[in-house]
Amino acid sequence: MGIKDYTYTCIRLTTKTYKMKDQRIQLTDSIMDITIKMCEGNPGAMTFIMGAFKESEEIDPDGMGNLGFILNADRCGIYGTDLYVLWSDLCDRNMTLSIALLRATQLGIISDELLADACNRQDYSGKDIIAVQEVYEKVCEQLPNFQRI
Repeated sequence: MGIKDYTYTCIRLTTKTYKMKDQRIQLTDSIMDITIKMCEGNPGAMTFIMGAFKESEEIDPDGMGNLGFILNADRCGIYGTDLYVLWSDLCDRNMTLSIALLRATQLGIISDELLADACNRQDYSGKDIIAVQEVYEKVCEQLPNFQRI
């Protein structure tokens, strides 16, 4: 049975069950492969991804190195323009807040679907459905080592 046969298999991580979607990142992907797959040619998304690769370990030392944020984005189905909207529109280009929102989905603070919906709104209305600062504070409560701003 190949890896593709497990695409829709449910897996259990900590206390939350995730249904595997058509995720793009594979174990054999290089950082360049991941960046190309995730940014979909959007230069703003590429700027976010490259900055997050550099800063994520410092921001979230309890995460999965510099890959945790992008694996969370992939799991949520947030790609290309939506990644740019997350960083630029929802989080005012604040890397710490952006990584906190992605981590919040993993911690069960907000749902994958809610974050994906907010990121899909290119009219800034995503800010109306997610209280970014409040979510950030909840992430910091659960992860004492998460970077404070």
